[in-house]
Amino acid sequence: MAVEVSGKKVLKDIDLYIDEGETHVLLGPNGSGKSTLFMTILGFPKYKVTNGEILFKGENITDLNTTERVKKGVGVSFQNPPAIRGVRLMDLLKVESGQKPDDEELSPEMLELAYKMKLDENFLDRDVNLGFSGGEVKRSEILQLLAQKPDFIMFDEPDSGVDIENVELLAEEINILLDKDKKPGLRKNSGLLITHLGYILNFVNADTAHVLMDGRIACSGNPSEIIEDIRKEGFKGCVQCCGIH
Repeated sequence: MAVEVSGKKVLKDIDLYIDEGETHVLLGPNGSGKSTLFMTILGFPKYKVTNGEILFKGENITDLNTTERVKKGVGVSFQNPPAIRGVRLMDLLKVESGQKPDDEELSPEMLELAYKMKLDENFLDRDVNLGFSGGEVKRSEILQLLAQKPDFIMFDEPDSGVDIENVELLAEEINILLDKDKKPGLRKNSGLLITHLGYILNFVNADTAHVLMDGRIACSGNPSEIIEDIRKEGFKGCVQCCGIH
């Protein structure tokens, strides 16, 4: 798959397959195309697929808009989501979980999840992301995914800008979203995580790691081995290993 943004080719010959129940991690330096890949999979209009296609559960979704893709089971946790003035987090969660917007309260299930994410009623009554701390934004994003229950989930740097306590809490729910609490043969949900240093992988096991360099997947392999190499040598080691010029 090749992708252009504002007439500039950003992704070149991307070939990525994530099987049902698998979790993959995407690594790469700033500007390598990681966020572009996420936005393309989500169907944001300015990210144009110029060659290839996006298949989801055997269906070609390349020409579907973002709303249609989300309805089919694609979910995302953004690194820096925008604040939404005039929309309470509680009301957004109602829509995402299938409740009626005019219901007075969240369902007991959603309230329990909110408490688990350390988001009480006062917090739920606030506008989405308005004045939220970094940790609150991350917990809110994961709570929204728990409400949506998507089949394929993308996480954009869930471990950035949060303390160890928040990372552990987020990882616990990410593992549930990715069916890590089930035996491998029973896992249905799949995921793709962007991370710089791989800290989240101390708590969430990934099956495969990919290194994205200059809009291409430079190499794929065992997450622990690849991350250890990057920690020792940086991404310049990937350039040497893969012969990128």
